[in-house]
Amino acid sequence: MLLAVDIGNTNTVLGLYEGDRLLHDWRIRTEVNATVDEYAITLRSLFSVHDIPLESVRSVIISCVVPPALNPIERFCERYFKASPLLVGPGIKTGMPIYYDNPKEVGADRIVNAVAAYDLRKMATIVVDFGTATTFDYISERGEYMGGVISPGIMISCEALFQKASKLPRVEIFAHPPSVLAKNTIASMNAGIIYGYAGLVEGIITRMKREINSEVYVIATGGLALLIARECSIIDEVDEYLTLKGLKIIFDRNKKA
Repeated sequence: MLLAVDIGNTNTVLGLYEGDRLLHDWRIRTEVNATVDEYAITLRSLFSVHDIPLESVRSVIISCVVPPALNPIERFCERYFKASPLLVGPGIKTGMPIYYDNPKEVGADRIVNAVAAYDLRKMATIVVDFGTATTFDYISERGEYMGGVISPGIMISCEALFQKASKLPRVEIFAHPPSVLAKNTIASMNAGIIYGYAGLVEGIITRMKREINSEVYVIATGGLALLIARECSIIDEVDEYLTLKGLKIIFDRNKKA
């Protein structure tokens, strides 16, 4: 079995593959100071729910944007899986040219998403990933990574609002406001967060399309993709497994290399 791991700033997403089939996936909090044994306890618990022995994993691929979190999970893989993980980074075979001033600056997760999106659609694509930061990445019709946009994520924006405005409470943003003309503080904040962010997404994609000046397909992924996509007609598809699919594709390309 293959374990695909995407270590993000807030959450770590894991996917367990048997052949080409994604058997199970999990989302856990990214802990920079987690030890090898803590990883073992967490993963063994997750696997045991589905009666899967930890030792059934034979290969691991990891994308990571949190460097301090990488070493413990690498050592965990070597100790418990007896395998060195394949790391998404410089030198790995992705099958995608990276047209960026410094390709090493592009986050591993952005490349993984781009590879998956183009493999699935085989056309010009914009990928919007709603993570700690929200990223917008353009892949050309020839399968080239052409760059994109990084903006503050939804939760970062919410936390900044709470911290800087002393009378405003933390709010639950997973409910759609009944109206943009809100009648109380909580509803007003919800409307501002959801509709305001939907406007940001639509505005950035519209500008990107204007520069691209050709037909382009828009795929959204990430924890809050569904919430915002409901308010954005400009998003064509939501794929919550896009990053895991990309990791599997990259693993297979390097396995065959």
